[in-house]
Amino acid sequence: MHDMSAIELDDQTVALPPIAPDLDPATAEAKAALPQHPEWGTFLLIVVCYLLWAGAVFGLAQISQTLAVMGAGLMVALHSSLCHEVLHGHPFRSRSLNEALVFLPLNLCVPYGRFRDTHLEHHRDENLTDPYDDPESNFQDPRIWASLPKWRQNLLRVNNTLLGRILLGPLIGQVCFMKTDWHLARNGVPGIKRDWALHGIGTALVLWLVSFSAMSLLAYLGAAYMGLALLKIRTYLEHRAHADMHGRTAIVEGRGVLGAVLGFLFLNNNLHIVHHLYPGVPWHRLPRLYHEHRSRFQQRNDGYVLPSYASVFRQFAFRAKDPVPHPLWKSSE
Repeated sequence: MHDMSAIELDDQTVALPPIAPDLDPATAEAKAALPQHPEWGTFLLIVVCYLLWAGAVFGLAQISQTLAVMGAGLMVALHSSLCHEVLHGHPFRSRSLNEALVFLPLNLCVPYGRFRDTHLEHHRDENLTDPYDDPESNFQDPRIWASLPKWRQNLLRVNNTLLGRILLGPLIGQVCFMKTDWHLARNGVPGIKRDWALHGIGTALVLWLVSFSAMSLLAYLGAAYMGLALLKIRTYLEHRAHADMHGRTAIVEGRGVLGAVLGFLFLNNNLHIVHHLYPGVPWHRLPRLYHEHRSRFQQRNDGYVLPSYASVFRQFAFRAKDPVPHPLWKSSE
């Protein structure tokens, strides 16, 4: 068994702390896992993603709106995964250059700057699943849950099944996200209005480009929703309630054809405990790092492991993985 304090990345050996101590990709610890040279493979994938997106919007749409929605939807999901790579410092060491590469919001819904800031906050692992301090948590404070009207409780229960999360999750998540940002902006939190303004410019550019194609606006909205729905498959079981912070983060090993396809669309973020422990490691190195230290990662997350996405669908398509109220939450917190 290799020591997890050092791993091979291409032509370099980098030293890594046993547990990633800081969420900021600009810190020395996070930079340790970043390749020293430009990641041309990731850059090329960004270019290919845009080209395939354009092929779906401008090419497939002339043949079939349905095919165009499917093709563009897949690229929306991949582009969102690439945005995740960018916020963690890839493919170049220049943040401004990286962010320029993903300026166009193909999913129409999520401002990159807000995704960046909330996701880096989510990487404070001690707060994972916290109904208040983890911006990506799907858990509710039990006291708040008890006060919700029955129709809303039932809606959130459906949203806690996998099919519910796929079909309703993008809409529910967007409403909650925008409501939170509205309150933050009104309270003067800096950067939020700027990020939404930049997002508005990018969204207008995307829709302007689509207007020159044979793809209808309704069809493109469907593609954007499809891309966000695909991402909900990944985020559905990334985290669970657990007393130990590392026991809260999942591994989906991604076996089979479905696992291979989704694993690529998610850029191997299905190996989620690996990413949370080493957020600077690029997507294409996560499988090797996981397989070289498989038993230790599984021990670290207390066995929160699923073999495939097919098994995820079998277990949770119509059944909730978790209750909506946080099962370990104490009101005094």
